[in-house]
Amino acid sequence: MKLVSYLCKKTIKVFLGALLLVELVLLLTDLLLNIWGYISHEVPFTTVLRILLYYVPKAGWYAVPCAVLFAVVYVLSDLYAKNELLAVFASGVSLFRFTLPLLFFGVLLSVGLFFFEDRLVVGTYAKKMQLQNMVLQKDKTQDNEDFVVMGEGGRILYHAMVYEDSSKLLLNLQVLYRNANYAFEALVLADYATWKFDHWELENPVCYRKTAGGGYTMQEADYDLLFRLVAPPEMFRSGEISVEEVNVAEARRYIERREKAGLPVSEAKAEYYKKFAFPFVVLVVVILAIGLCGKTRKNVLLVSLALSVAAVVLFYIMQMITMLMARFGAIPPIFGEWFPVFFFICVSSVLLRFAHT
Repeated sequence: MKLVSYLCKKTIKVFLGALLLVELVLLLTDLLLNIWGYISHEVPFTTVLRILLYYVPKAGWYAVPCAVLFAVVYVLSDLYAKNELLAVFASGVSLFRFTLPLLFFGVLLSVGLFFFEDRLVVGTYAKKMQLQNMVLQKDKTQDNEDFVVMGEGGRILYHAMVYEDSSKLLLNLQVLYRNANYAFEALVLADYATWKFDHWELENPVCYRKTAGGGYTMQEADYDLLFRLVAPPEMFRSGEISVEEVNVAEARRYIERREKAGLPVSEAKAEYYKKFAFPFVVLVVVILAIGLCGKTRKNVLLVSLALSVAAVVLFYIMQMITMLMARFGAIPPIFGEWFPVFFFICVSSVLLRFAHT
């Protein structure tokens, strides 16, 4: 227990210091990237400070893996350099057993990081981006023009020249109905449609149906067709939500809406799975740091830190490549996000298994 307490105290102290430092660097980086925009738009200092405060949780979320990496490498390298680990190994305690509290700490941080992001980070980051876009005059409209949206799994196609989100209005609407075999069933035209609680109400709708002779007849749109126009207004918006700015439940609903509308979802799914995979980067860096520490007797801290950073950089490069492939549909989104995590956990486990003790 004394060894566990000693190791945990040293690691947590270094981790908190590194976390504060890395988070400060991220906040200053964000400020410097936008400072010219703040100055040119004469943004008040208090508003800039609010933007930075909203960014604190997100910066902390990004900073945790870096802080954990430095803390584990620093503590273990310091123990190696002072030959304290030799005494531990001589007493019959293996490296795995000695560092088990660090692995447990990594698992706890991974789980906690997921809930931290889902419950707090997404909300504050969304406020940060909304306020920042407003003061820098980067507001995005959710109105849409000349678009096609699918409903009922592709059996209904909506085409409108304009969608006004503020009034939930569709202008110059054309609705194509298809039967179970996706063959033409009917075409309904309307000057405009307005959203009424749970359906679209069409103004002066006209219906075209196919006749037995192969021609088309114009008639009044019947209730059965109009009753099916229940696609929610969110499906017609041009502004795509950033999955990074919503929690898991909202992201899942957003992806489902896009799938029903027949819109691309690869990128959104990749970001969705990132919400689950990114927290486990903490566990990856912990195992990497343990496995790579003590590979040399000279300059233990520098060499161990360099090896660990190089391994983590390779991890992020692999993750970036697989994420790009997932976004373009070359590989499944879940594979694009999780493959680097599982690959490096396996590699790290091998390094830990054959680490010198």
